[in-house]
Amino acid sequence: MSPETFAVDSVIDAVSAVFMVVGALMSLAAAIGLLRFPDLMSRMHAATKPQVLGLFLLLAAIGLQMRSWWVWPVLVVAWIFQLLTVPVSAHMVGRAGYRTKHLHRELLSSDELEAVVQKAAKAADAGMDDAGTSGGSRLD
Repeated sequence: MSPETFAVDSVIDAVSAVFMVVGALMSLAAAIGLLRFPDLMSRMHAATKPQVLGLFLLLAAIGLQMRSWWVWPVLVVAWIFQLLTVPVSAHMVGRAGYRTKHLHRELLSSDELEAVVQKAAKAADAGMDDAGTSGGSRLD
């Protein structure tokens, strides 16, 4: 083993160790945020932002430690899957929480969804006749 190879291996090991520690701390911060934050919106933020970055760092550390090119496409696919699914699931949880009043309105800096929900409620009320049944189907 040449000294150059040893130096490169040491640098790769050090970088991957830093990535693993920081990635694990980000994931830990996400878990603590899920337990400690006061409302749904804050918890949703804690579940998405640091978790995706923590996963990226851990996957990068795995890729560096494997020292093989074939593992990188698999790791990239895993991270892309996470990038595609986390925002969608967070959006759906946030929307459901908003509609079921599982949030603290006083903690919101702006409520951009309120107008949309009120418009949908008015449209639903306009579609009801005097007997309380729908005047038409939703497929019309």
